[in-house]
Amino acid sequence: MLLTDSVLFDYQRCRRRAFLNLYGDPSDRDPPNDFLLKLQADSRDYQKTVLESQPPYQRPQYPYRDWFAGARSTLTLMERGIEQIYQGVLLVETENGTTLVSCPDLLVKEPGESRFGSWHYIPKDIKFSKRPKREYQVIAAFHAQLLSEIQQCWPDRATLFFRDRDEYTVSLSQYLPQMRRILAECLAILERREEPEVFLARHPCSLCDWLSSCYAIASENQHLSLLPGVTPTRYRQLQQAQITTLETLASTPCDRLAAAFDPATTGNVDPKDIARLLVFQARAAVEGCALVKPDSTGLTAAELPVSPVELYFDIEAQPELGLDFLHGVLVVDRRPLDRGDRPKQTFYPFLAENPQEEGTVWNQFLDLVWTYPIAPIFHFCNYEVKAFRQLAKRYGTPSHRWRPVLNRFIDIHERVTRSAVLPVENYALKSIARWVGFEWRDRRASGAQCVFWYDRWLKTGDRAYLDSIAIYNEDDCRATYWVKDWLVEFLQTNNYYS
Repeated sequence: MLLTDSVLFDYQRCRRRAFLNLYGDPSDRDPPNDFLLKLQADSRDYQKTVLESQPPYQRPQYPYRDWFAGARSTLTLMERGIEQIYQGVLLVETENGTTLVSCPDLLVKEPGESRFGSWHYIPKDIKFSKRPKREYQVIAAFHAQLLSEIQQCWPDRATLFFRDRDEYTVSLSQYLPQMRRILAECLAILERREEPEVFLARHPCSLCDWLSSCYAIASENQHLSLLPGVTPTRYRQLQQAQITTLETLASTPCDRLAAAFDPATTGNVDPKDIARLLVFQARAAVEGCALVKPDSTGLTAAELPVSPVELYFDIEAQPELGLDFLHGVLVVDRRPLDRGDRPKQTFYPFLAENPQEEGTVWNQFLDLVWTYPIAPIFHFCNYEVKAFRQLAKRYGTPSHRWRPVLNRFIDIHERVTRSAVLPVENYALKSIARWVGFEWRDRRASGAQCVFWYDRWLKTGDRAYLDSIAIYNEDDCRATYWVKDWLVEFLQTNNYYS
């Protein structure tokens, strides 16, 4: 049995992923998506930048993934007292026959007694991240554990390099016990070849190359993790209450279901409210139709107006550059319309072709907004409002030019989730819009894909990337329009719109 730090890292994020990486059929893997490839390239670039700022280092020479040869080469460098060792291999064989392998980015020589003499080594990892996530610190503790056995003394510390902050020191006293517990659990599952159950979670799963395989299993079995609101903790509590299918959940009395949730795990949310919503969510899924949300009082025309002119707004951003490079606005003009006519729709993409044009497109967007001074501005989720405030501050925009606009923003995501329960797997724009009948022209497009496309545009000058971004952004705006019109009709039909 061989367990590497990469397997242990994956195990922390998803037990099933770690298992499949060892025992899964490689043909079931998804090809890496463009955004993931960009992240990997950015991580390598960041690591290179950090290394260039460090003292000289040496790298052990060994055939690819020959861990034993790598460990021997690393040990030779440590015995020679090399100041810094890049991508060394730490290997320890346990009494039960398990081989543990760890590859810290750097092993740094420090004063202190060890088997080598008057020096020892500490591990350092370089992470393309802005914060010391628990997974990183557990792996740092794993490095330290193996290093202590190899050099026969504990390292003084383990550290992490992160973007935009000083070197971070890991609390080994805190994370060593956690690491040992996680390591024992991981080894037990992998040694038994006990395949963990599928559980779909939107964010951890989105960049996993086993996503399609796991989703197919979850979808075929109508797994409860596909239901919005079913978190890992709630799923365990549902299992303990012997509620394992959509039909069972949909027919469970809310009072009985509420008793299944430990109040200590629900934060400030009443278990009865959680139970009520999950039951309605399951009913919507079983019946394949939208339901009025329990305890909803509906929406007023002021909260969800149907206006002569409406604006639908969506931003594309490049987070690594702190850049909002596209303000897309769909103008829907209902004036004047004969019976049966569709509103006139015009899309305006205000696109910064380079980061220096961000202020220009910001002001172009404001000019359009003030062309329709009373038109409501519909958007999906709160990013657009946050970015609007930040851009106004960044460019010193006079208050009379931006503050009144804030009162015109209407979040369609908030309006939908406040008033309706839908048979969808999540309440993201794509899920809701596709359920009401809208489809994107490029099915692979996403906000993450736009980050990749914009990066490629800046590097290649190929305008096809900008065209793809604009098409995706326009479809996002049109999708928001579809969802808004559907919601008005749904609430009117159910007499929840006044």
